[in-house]
Amino acid sequence: MAPVSNLNADFPAYPKIVFMGTPDYAVPSLETLIKQGYIIQAVVTQPDRPVGRSKKLVPSPVKRVATQFGLEILQPEKPSDKGFYEGIRDVSPDLLVVVAFGQILKKDLLDIPRWGALNIHASLLPKYRGAAPIQRAIINDETKTGLSVMRMEEGLDTGPVLLQEEVLIGLDETAGELHDRLALLSGDVLLKAIEEMRSGRLIEKPQDDKLATYAPKIDRSISFINWNQPASTISALIRALDPWPGAITPVGGKEIKLFSSKVVEGEALDLSPGRIAEHSVEGLLVETGKGLILIREFQAPGKKRLVAADFLRGFPINDGTMLG
Repeated sequence: MAPVSNLNADFPAYPKIVFMGTPDYAVPSLETLIKQGYIIQAVVTQPDRPVGRSKKLVPSPVKRVATQFGLEILQPEKPSDKGFYEGIRDVSPDLLVVVAFGQILKKDLLDIPRWGALNIHASLLPKYRGAAPIQRAIINDETKTGLSVMRMEEGLDTGPVLLQEEVLIGLDETAGELHDRLALLSGDVLLKAIEEMRSGRLIEKPQDDKLATYAPKIDRSISFINWNQPASTISALIRALDPWPGAITPVGGKEIKLFSSKVVEGEALDLSPGRIAEHSVEGLLVETGKGLILIREFQAPGKKRLVAADFLRGFPINDGTMLG
C-alpha cells in the first residue's frame, strides 16, 4: 500500500471546522475540539426524534453539547439537500469532521471544505468497513481493533487512511464497554491527526480493497443463540449484542435476553447443549456444544436487566432446565 504524497504544507494553525455527529459516541470528539480552542463554525446533527410512549422530541447527545457551548446547530432532514450544501458552502469551512453522523454523505458536500472531510471509523481499516465494526469485531472474537482517521470519499469507508490507533479487546469485554473506550480515545486520535496535518508530517495511505472486510448493521435476526456452538462462539455473540439488542434464548415459553457472559475454563464431559449445569454465586453455568459458559445478567420481556441473583428470584430456572 503505497503512501500518498503530503498535501498539507500550508494547513492553517487553527482550521475552521464544521462538525457532523449525532450519538454519544461523537461527543468526546466534539468536546475535545472545543476545549482545544478550534473554531467550530457549525454543528450538524440529525433532527430531534420522538422517544418513548409520549413520543416527545428529544435532541441528540451532540446537539445537547453544542447547545451548552452556544454553537450554531444545523439539523437537515437530508444532508443531500441543495439548500444544506449551500449553507455549508457559505460558511467556507477548512475542514469537515464527521463522527457517527448516521447518514451517507455525497461528494458535493465532501468537496466543499478546502482540506476535505475527516471521519473516525472504529476499526483498523480496511477491516470492518460499515455500520457495526465494534459489534462485528467482538462477534468474530477478535483480540484487537482500533480507530482509523480517514479522508472521506463517497464509497463505504473507502477513503485514504491518515492515522490509526490500535486497541486491544478485553477477554470478556462487551460491545458497550469497547464502544465507550473507543469514544473517549477518538477525541485524542482526532486531535493528533489534525495536529499532524498542520505540521505537514501526515502521510495518507490508500486502503487495499483486497483486504477489506465488512461489518453490516446489527439486527435482531442474529440474536438467537445456537447452544450447539462452542462456548467461545456463544460468549462472543452475547458480548457483541450487549447492551443492544441482546442475545436471546427461549426458556419457560418466554424469550429471555442474556448479558455479561464468560467462558468457563476446564474440561467438560457429557454435555447437553443448552442445559443449565448449575447455579453459582455469579450466575448460571450453561452447557454448550463445546465447554461451559457463565451467564451473569438476564432480562425478561418488558422488564429491567438484572444480575442473576435478582433475576432468578422472580424467574426461577432450575438445574437441568433446557434453554433454546
